[in-house]
Amino acid sequence: MLFASATFLYAFLPAFLGAYYLTPRRFRSLTLALGSYVFYGWWRPDFLLLMLVSTVVDFTAGSRIGSERARGGRGKPWLLLSLATNLGLLGYFKYANFGVETLNELLVSMDVEPVAWTSVVLPVGISFYTFQTLSYTVDVYRGTTPPVGRFIDFMCYVAMFPQLVAGPIVRYNTVADQLAERTHTRGKFFQGVLAFQAGLAKKILIADVLGTLADEVFARPAVTTPDAWLGALAYTFQIYFDFSGYSDMAIGLGLMMGFRLPVNFDGPYRSRSITEFWRRWHISLSTFLRDYLYLPLGGNRRGPLRTYANLAVVMLLGGLWHGAAWTFVAWGAYQGAWLVAERLIGKRAPYAFLPSALQVVLTFVVAVAGWVLFRAETLVGAGNLLAAMAGDVMPSAAPIPYLFRPVHLVAFGVGALVVWNAPTTQRLLRAPPLAWVVFLQLATPLALAHMHHEQNVPFLYFQF
Repeated sequence: MLFASATFLYAFLPAFLGAYYLTPRRFRSLTLALGSYVFYGWWRPDFLLLMLVSTVVDFTAGSRIGSERARGGRGKPWLLLSLATNLGLLGYFKYANFGVETLNELLVSMDVEPVAWTSVVLPVGISFYTFQTLSYTVDVYRGTTPPVGRFIDFMCYVAMFPQLVAGPIVRYNTVADQLAERTHTRGKFFQGVLAFQAGLAKKILIADVLGTLADEVFARPAVTTPDAWLGALAYTFQIYFDFSGYSDMAIGLGLMMGFRLPVNFDGPYRSRSITEFWRRWHISLSTFLRDYLYLPLGGNRRGPLRTYANLAVVMLLGGLWHGAAWTFVAWGAYQGAWLVAERLIGKRAPYAFLPSALQVVLTFVVAVAGWVLFRAETLVGAGNLLAAMAGDVMPSAAPIPYLFRPVHLVAFGVGALVVWNAPTTQRLLRAPPLAWVVFLQLATPLALAHMHHEQNVPFLYFQF
């Protein structure tokens, strides 16, 4: 079920909020958990079993680890059970197809019969909820989080539909108190509605509009330099407004139910270096990779060479987390190379001597080139588009007729204003300006009209 769909907006959400607020306070977590299971099972009810297995295993593991620690032990076997279960599920469903395809390409190149294989369907959101439950058991094992007392609270934590399928990745200790007791006020609900409206407008009026432009360019084997830049910039804006729009909607839905979920974006395209970019982009993932991978590998505590290696490994795995394809591996290597280069000169960009505005522009260009690797279907396709952006155009390239339309100009213009000039949604929510509130009331009907007119487009991060 999509947030930007008639089924969700006109049926599920009103019915759920009505049931939620009619439920006595002590049972609202149960209502939220059951509603979340309905939400998740709408597409494939059989995938509910996977989420339930992960939930039961990690709840049990966390409880056992807590019991072992109370008796002076550590509960390591239970941590290993949690790791094996979550990483096993993620590995099979996300990487089995990629592994077999890579193996078959190798076998065919050696004139050996390829392995017969039925493609595995990737469950929506598995990358997010497995990381989330895994963080819980690791934190309990480390002693930084007490085991959850009630299974229904943990079930609610894992399945909470606002952030279930595309984040943010919420650590248990950030919502533990809210699961036990949370406040429900008209002010918080109003903030939630505004955040949801902002996210809906970002998704439909900017991301989806520019997405058609990006799709057209990336589908072509050869494009001109202007079209290549147009497609790359369109995707750069699309992925930001799609994902930050989803995060705004998730935070808004959480506020409607009394939860304050963590911020996932903080103006990333205003960064002056890639190091700063990763402190502002997909904050919950970058924080997860830092705390559960980079620091356990040694972080920066074992000398410069080990630090550089750790950064490279973390970003490679971060690329693979996004998808099982060589383009994601290349994107992770690209990001890692930039982080290592900046670490070599003191956590700053090579162009840090330039004026601040130029640093922002150059960092944005670096990000645009990275998104080409991220979006392209193949490494060859990414290379061709990057070459075209650099002026090396293939002989067969020709301008794409009717590619750029007035609606794209408006989407780019509004997008640029939001990216570089407007306060972030979270800052606006603290004391919503009247002009912003009025703008959202005008933008929401326009977004709904566009939603009904165009085919529903899933959020980009659903595929991850």
